[in-house]
Amino acid sequence: MTGFVHQALRYDSDGQFLDTTAGYVRDGLDAGDRVLVVVSARNITLLSEALGSRSRAVEFVDARDWYDYPSRTLGRYHAYCDRHGADRRIRVIGEPVWQGRTDFETLEWMRYESLVNVAFADSAHWILCPYDTRALPETVVRSAARTHPELAREPCATVDYADPADFSAECDEHGPSRLPAVRDGIRFAHGRSAAVRSALVAYARRLGLPEQRTYDLVAAVHETVVNAVRHGGGQGVVRLHSDRDHVICEVSDGGAHSSAALPPFPGHLPPEQGAANGHGLWLVRQLSDLVADDLDPNGSVVRLYFRRRGSGRPAAGSVNS
Repeated sequence: MTGFVHQALRYDSDGQFLDTTAGYVRDGLDAGDRVLVVVSARNITLLSEALGSRSRAVEFVDARDWYDYPSRTLGRYHAYCDRHGADRRIRVIGEPVWQGRTDFETLEWMRYESLVNVAFADSAHWILCPYDTRALPETVVRSAARTHPELAREPCATVDYADPADFSAECDEHGPSRLPAVRDGIRFAHGRSAAVRSALVAYARRLGLPEQRTYDLVAAVHETVVNAVRHGGGQGVVRLHSDRDHVICEVSDGGAHSSAALPPFPGHLPPEQGAANGHGLWLVRQLSDLVADDLDPNGSVVRLYFRRRGSGRPAAGSVNS
């Protein structure tokens, strides 16, 4: 086995999709690799028919059941590889769902594609990510060359691959703005976590959030507040806001973080087993739908987003461009 491979497949016909993916799957099965295919329902049908009886050796998953939100999807792939990839290579065809996303969600899925290069850098797995150029905006199609070191079927194409740290910094620059300061923010300090939880539950119930979403929101904000108390000067404020798409909880503190102590890509990558730090932000990102952070020794701001519609599956429709 070679090292980790991460490729993008930009295709403009069913034939192009099948020419690459069917051969990729057959080669993997011949090599004894485990093959996981996470694509649209339509592409599952196309590929399983092309593979014939060999499709029974492939695990197929509808992308809409897998690609709900970036951090949870990354955690899902990690868990899958931990279960099945200890002694064999895993080949994945992973087709993110871009339709029905807000601009912010689209940006975070681009970041996700870049972070895959870091998350699995020490593995020998192989991930092929299809991009249907017939349906996707040009901005998404172009981003594939910046988030994947290789482009399948495009030997002469220019790969404008960006270092994940640089790409993530660009995503931060184009992310959403902080919430405006308001008088009725929820102040917190040592010993005030119960009051914060009560205020969050009341707010979520007024908005009619389902019980599980309310639990996730309260748990994620509480963990963020605990981190702020421990590492951010011991006090801060929680601001709450809701719009058409999300409930937003912003936690800001007064500073005192040590930038040297922050891991790279904080919370995006699962902590090592037995690690003393790094679990808090990882848990926050698993519970939240989206997280935007500005971690600064002079005062940090973390915004947690919880989608108001459904359970996290993107709504049907066209991707925002």
